[in-house]
Amino acid sequence: MPQLCREVGNSTTLRRRFHHRVSLLRRCILRVLHHFLVCSGRKPTNAAYRMLHPHVALPSPSPPPDFSAVEAGLGGVLVAPPPVFHTHDFESDLVSLKISLLGDCQIGKTSFLVKYVGDEKEQGELQRKGLNQMDKTLVVEGARISYCIWEVQGDGKTDDQMPIACKDSVAILIMFDLTSRCTLNSVLGWYKEARKWNQTAIPVLIGTKFDDFIQLPIDLQWTIASEARTYAKALNATLFFSSATYNINVNKIFKFITAKLFDLPWTVERNLTVGEPIIDF
Repeated sequence: MPQLCREVGNSTTLRRRFHHRVSLLRRCILRVLHHFLVCSGRKPTNAAYRMLHPHVALPSPSPPPDFSAVEAGLGGVLVAPPPVFHTHDFESDLVSLKISLLGDCQIGKTSFLVKYVGDEKEQGELQRKGLNQMDKTLVVEGARISYCIWEVQGDGKTDDQMPIACKDSVAILIMFDLTSRCTLNSVLGWYKEARKWNQTAIPVLIGTKFDDFIQLPIDLQWTIASEARTYAKALNATLFFSSATYNINVNKIFKFITAKLFDLPWTVERNLTVGEPIIDF
């Protein structure tokens, strides 16, 4: 009888050792899995955490950061990551791109920029040395894109402004006032100066104040539109007539730039009808 009790006791001890070793092995496998996911830049799934043994105690994490503001901004979709990812860079998916905005004074550049940037202008506004810089963040195909737009105010003192505004830009927007033909004649000079500092940016020619332009006699509208199309072809640029007051073609211009940059299946419709906001390419 005592021998039987010893055998039962030994069997129980062996089972305990077996379960303990299995638990240790499972814990090691999970740690290796976590390490692999962290190194590969992937977040562990909820399933990985459900695999943990219910009796395995995790180390007490430091208090997690407050993600309530971020969750509110994204409609509650974003969930705070587990403690192991507290140092994860949440801006790693943000693509920052620079755009230059050029043209003479008093042609509506700032109004155009504010109309596009909207409420975000207070966050990114920066004025120095005749430059005005604003940021606009948007989501395209699941990626977050931040457009950093540099406006040269066009006060005639642009020698030190143009390199700052044009270097590393992905697009150069050259603007003129549709009601002022002298500003249209200036676009070639702006283009040549911009190309000294940037040879690859997408050129876009933009006629502003379309709402005032359509008040002009129709024959004068036809003449200015014809000249604008000639300049656009000389610059190898797409031409847009726009109005910041009535938000005509403002957003469409940046959609066009985004589509060109990322080769997206979005195209503009060509419109050459005088009296309507022309789009020519």
